[in-house]
Amino acid sequence: MKIKFNPFILLIILATQYGQGQAVQSLDSIIIKSSRIDLPFKENSRTLNIITSEIIEESPATNLAELLQQEAGIDIRRQGIYGMQSDLYIRGGGFDQTLLLIDGIKVEDPQTGHHTLNIALPLEIIKRVEIIKGPAVRIFGQNAFTGAINIVTKSKESVKNNIGFQLGSFNQQHAAATLGTQLKSADLIGHASVNSSEGYRYNTDFNNQNFFVKSSFKTKANPIDVMATFSERKFGGNQFYAIDAKEQYEETQSSLVGVSTTLTQGALKISPQLYWKRNQDLYLYIRNNPSVYRNLHISNKIGGQINAAYTSNLGVTGVGIDLAKVEMESNRLGNRNRWMGTLFIEHRFSLLDNALDITPGVSVGYFSDFDTSAFPGIDIGYSINENLRVYANAGYTYRTPTYNDLYYLGNNDEGNENLVPEEAFSEEFGFKYFGQNISASVAFFNRDSDNLIDYTKDNEADKWQSNNLKSLNTKGLEFQFSKPFKLGPYNQNFNLGYTFLNEDLKAVRANFSKYIINSLNHHLTARLKTQFTKNLTHSFVCKFAERATGESYTVLDAQLKLVLSGLEISLTGNNIFNTSYIETGIVPMPKGNVLFGLRGYF
Repeated sequence: MKIKFNPFILLIILATQYGQGQAVQSLDSIIIKSSRIDLPFKENSRTLNIITSEIIEESPATNLAELLQQEAGIDIRRQGIYGMQSDLYIRGGGFDQTLLLIDGIKVEDPQTGHHTLNIALPLEIIKRVEIIKGPAVRIFGQNAFTGAINIVTKSKESVKNNIGFQLGSFNQQHAAATLGTQLKSADLIGHASVNSSEGYRYNTDFNNQNFFVKSSFKTKANPIDVMATFSERKFGGNQFYAIDAKEQYEETQSSLVGVSTTLTQGALKISPQLYWKRNQDLYLYIRNNPSVYRNLHISNKIGGQINAAYTSNLGVTGVGIDLAKVEMESNRLGNRNRWMGTLFIEHRFSLLDNALDITPGVSVGYFSDFDTSAFPGIDIGYSINENLRVYANAGYTYRTPTYNDLYYLGNNDEGNENLVPEEAFSEEFGFKYFGQNISASVAFFNRDSDNLIDYTKDNEADKWQSNNLKSLNTKGLEFQFSKPFKLGPYNQNFNLGYTFLNEDLKAVRANFSKYIINSLNHHLTARLKTQFTKNLTHSFVCKFAERATGESYTVLDAQLKLVLSGLEISLTGNNIFNTSYIETGIVPMPKGNVLFGLRGYF
């Protein structure tokens, strides 16, 4: 393992040399809302990471893709700055195998997982991010093959009215406003932002717009929450999808509307939800000549889900049903539609004075174009004492092929209507420690996957065709460490994460394979937040990655933030040591760049 520069040594010295006792912020108050059975963070029997609003505020990240890159085991492969065309991976796997949710609404894209992060929300309106690693199909249904990420949005109480502007390298210009108000019968928050750049290399310019509205209507019974978000991205895609294609261009529009409430009657809690998710994707092979090659895909997903939890002397029983209709209109994929339905049942047993919990469950998935299947799983946890917890979980997981996998017909690639869903069986075992001055966790995991979809061909001149060919075993371990401490009168914080992966690909029955394993075999992340004076804070994020190809790189980001009577001044530096590296394909990431920001609170 070769590292030209290792800033981790400096970060660890700063975190441990001056460490004084300070209580770790209690996580008991955080209730995980991404499943039917509400649980405090510390009582969960899975590998679960929480990115709180405090972490978001302290981070030099400017968007969700950069924020998620700070978590070990999360592989965000970007093609450009500011999160442009980013793919999301958890513990290896593929970009189609991670499920993204917004306030519990599944926003997977039926065309391709490349669009998952198109709908990523601005950081200003994110209250926290819940990251569940490992098999999550029995909790969420299909696409949670390697894990799931739930974005919890802010309410009126957690929003500070502000207007901000950033200006930086590559003529980046970012303007945003977030406002909240109290109406007679409702709370209302809104956000609007515009982000643009002329690009850091030829044909990598972009212009993004984001809009978000959320309201909580007061009723005699329970509040009704209404949320709507819209994101538009326009960007040049120099070599994004093909080596020789330097003139590519893409426009995407993603929107989501959701209505939800919670009804409580004694020991019974019912949470209904209705939603509509839309995505539009326009792709041009040559930006200024659409007639050469043009794709236009429009997908709509309309659905509803009802989750219920009932508490009795036997524990908590959770049931849920999710029904949705998906429609696709495409000049390349044809017109497609699919009915989807998932039934969930689980029960949490609490034994030995609540020290032991056992939660078996199953999800039954129905697709109008695939067979109905059941996917069971189980979580087990035991609290050795109030600080130390041991846990294990196991379950079956699956993913249905995307419409690109099934029907795409291009110059070089061809789908396969005979594909079957990918399947896997995953197990995990781990420890969690929550002490007064330190919190830490370690997990060991294994995943045996079958029928993984790859693009293959027998002769070099043939088209790539999607096929169920791969069997893959993934083993690994993950470590998390957090230590708050004091330097003088000011609170500091240090976080360290590490993930190791070992993937064993079985024989592929083809002469040529398009996708090789390129996971992060070693992934080390560190965050350090320091403060030495009243109004100035410093944040550092260091990321080391070594991929299965043997390539490795270390990237350091930093931010200085000065707060003066309602005015926030920030200076953010990304890749400040000018590391040369590639996250995916052949697209080089930018060298060192800076952003200067002003934000006013009122």
